[in-house]
Amino acid sequence: EETIVIYTNENQLYMFTMISTNVVKEKAAYFAYLNFPLHSASITGLDICIWKPIFATCALDRTVRIWNYKMNTLELYKEYWEEAYTVSLHPTGLFCLVGFSDKLRFLSLLYEDMHAFKEIAVRNCRECSFSNRGHLFAAVNGNVIQIYSSITFENINNLKGHGGKIRAIKWSTDDARFFSCDTHGAVYEWNLLTGERLSECLLKSCMYSSIALSSDAEIIFAVGSDQTLKEISGSSIQHEVPAFGAIYTAVAVSHSGHMVFVGTSLGSIRAMKYPLPVTKDFNEYQAHAGAVTKMFITNDDLFLLTASEDGSIFTWKIFEKEGGILKWDKEFKYAEEVLIMRSDIEEKSQTILDLQIQVKELQTESHYQLYLKDIYCNDKIKELEEKFTQEVGSLKTKHQVLQAEKEKEDLQHQIQLSELMNKQASEVQQLESDTNQKLLMENEKYQELQVKSKRIQEEYEKQLHDLEQSKSKAVKDLTEHYEQKLNEKSVLLEEAEENMRQQLHIHEEIRKQIEEDEDQEILEIKIKYERQLFEEKESNLQLKGEIGIMNKRLNSQQKELKERNRDLGEMKLEQQKLQGIIKSLEKNILALKTEIEERANTIQDKEKNIYDLKKKNQELEKFKFVLDYRIEEFKKQIESRENDIKTMKEQISEMERELERFHKETTELKLNITQLQQKLKATHREMRRERQKKQNMEALITRFKTDVHNCVGFIQDSKKLKNGICELYTKYVQQLDTVEMEVVDTDLQQEYMRQREYLERNLAALKRNLVKDQKIHQAAYMRIMQENVGLIKEINVLRQELREAHIQVHDLQSTLRLTK
Repeated sequence: EETIVIYTNENQLYMFTMISTNVVKEKAAYFAYLNFPLHSASITGLDICIWKPIFATCALDRTVRIWNYKMNTLELYKEYWEEAYTVSLHPTGLFCLVGFSDKLRFLSLLYEDMHAFKEIAVRNCRECSFSNRGHLFAAVNGNVIQIYSSITFENINNLKGHGGKIRAIKWSTDDARFFSCDTHGAVYEWNLLTGERLSECLLKSCMYSSIALSSDAEIIFAVGSDQTLKEISGSSIQHEVPAFGAIYTAVAVSHSGHMVFVGTSLGSIRAMKYPLPVTKDFNEYQAHAGAVTKMFITNDDLFLLTASEDGSIFTWKIFEKEGGILKWDKEFKYAEEVLIMRSDIEEKSQTILDLQIQVKELQTESHYQLYLKDIYCNDKIKELEEKFTQEVGSLKTKHQVLQAEKEKEDLQHQIQLSELMNKQASEVQQLESDTNQKLLMENEKYQELQVKSKRIQEEYEKQLHDLEQSKSKAVKDLTEHYEQKLNEKSVLLEEAEENMRQQLHIHEEIRKQIEEDEDQEILEIKIKYERQLFEEKESNLQLKGEIGIMNKRLNSQQKELKERNRDLGEMKLEQQKLQGIIKSLEKNILALKTEIEERANTIQDKEKNIYDLKKKNQELEKFKFVLDYRIEEFKKQIESRENDIKTMKEQISEMERELERFHKETTELKLNITQLQQKLKATHREMRRERQKKQNMEALITRFKTDVHNCVGFIQDSKKLKNGICELYTKYVQQLDTVEMEVVDTDLQQEYMRQREYLERNLAALKRNLVKDQKIHQAAYMRIMQENVGLIKEINVLRQELREAHIQVHDLQSTLRLTK
């Protein structure tokens, strides 16, 4: 439980690792893609290649992506300024065509980038496709299909004849024939050598959206708005399969010709066998959340690729009904070659050379440093050897001196030991003789003392016997007298103990009831405060998340502005280059014109006038088209910006409402706190009173027990016992009421002072917390206000740009009218 996966409204999956437990206290959180960035808008184009297990996609989020369907990875990804409508991969997988809103670009797929190799002036190209051999490519320009050479980029042929928008184009396997369909219900077959129509199938009630060809290109499978799958051959519809409540949007046929796959507007995929069934005999798989836009089957018939309007891409494995994977007859090894720019190779080789030079320099430096270290170490070793030899010589001389001293001391010790041994032997003999004499004397004394002790023992035994007889008589008399008194006192004590037990039992029941009530109240208060704290924490977290999102949006907008400024600079440089080229070309044109004028002045004047007039008309038409397109773009920008402004205003109003709600909640919480504090004071007072009473009673009982014990000691003396009982009565019965009142008053004052200190501390802590919360809310409110001010400034700037754009459009319209 260390990672969180987050799903955004732009169809992206992010991963966030929680290193510390207190995520709320951290100021910044860093997100990473779970696998790779996904499409955030409708996918408009999808295509595969032969050499590599890759496919290309483009979408309305202005991105082009290259995927690997075997590894399930994103290999290349690039964002553009214009929306991409269609994409086509070269059979080698090294190049691709992308149709943008302004131009058709021929891109070379590099190792880590996409490089625009050639730009072709085809606006809003909705369909493009490479031929199966890769030497040609087709691009849709309005209602015309233009065929280009992928080597020289020359326009070889133009296929004209479609009345509606062309929705799909396909090449035959031998690249000799070409197929297309449009929104006016026309499916055409073209001969690419002559540019003529070989066959046609018209059905005006149907708006075709996709077509697919059999392997021999004799059968065409088409789907459209009439909720049927059509099998067309020989310029006529041979068979139709109904959609059963859905609209077919895409179709694909396996290369073996046994299976047909159809995508619906509901996002489901249907698998049918060929020949097509009449009844509802197909397998349906629910996949996408939007309509399927594109479908392709790989060349080995193992994978089906589908794309949808919801921005998702699915790779399906194709199995037989028995459960086995389909095997392709031809074994094909995929290419692993990748394109790299010469400048990149030169930079890398230069960096390698620089690094090699650095390595050599470091090696020489390290060798030189090692050589210096070796010299230094050798010198030190020599110095140490000399020192050690000198020290060894001095130590040897010291050792010889110490050995001589040791020998002398050994001789002295031996002489001293011999003298001490002689002395000890003489002293031992004297001690033995003295101890023998003392033992004889002590033995005689012991015998005399034994005789005396026997006599004394006999006398004491006689005296003890007499005393025991006299004491036994006296004890019997006293025991009888005091037993009677003890019986009377025991009865009184039992009665007193029973009273005490009853009082204690009542006191314990009262104490238990009070404790249970207090515990219940404390638990309820605790649960309330914990809920309130949890709600406030959640609200703070939401606010922090929204602030982080706003900061990210600001950063992204700033980055976009910087990138746009860079692109403007690049465009200016390109414009300057193009102006230079135009000037040089104009010079050449002038020279050629002078030569032509010399040869035929009269004929050229007339042709010139006609040509100039035609050219002006074309330029004016182009200019009008550009202006219309720009007006539409400006309107779209205005609408998007107005929507953003509305959303921001709504967010600001919501934030203000939340702030008001927070203020109300804080005031309510303050009132609740004061009420609860008063209740706590009362409960604490009662608790302390009861505890003090209990302590006083326990102390009284202990004192009473000790006094009773002391009185019991005077059982033999009746007067002292009577006085002791009287003192107990005066001490514990008469003065009990006055003492209890005094103790209660003092205890009440002490408890009041303690409760007051405790509540003052709690109040101070709560005030500090309130001040901190107010500061946090004020800081958040100020940030939101600053962001609102910045957004209002941006809105004003955009309004000024809009006014200028409207003025430009008005001026251009006026110039157009004048020219007309």
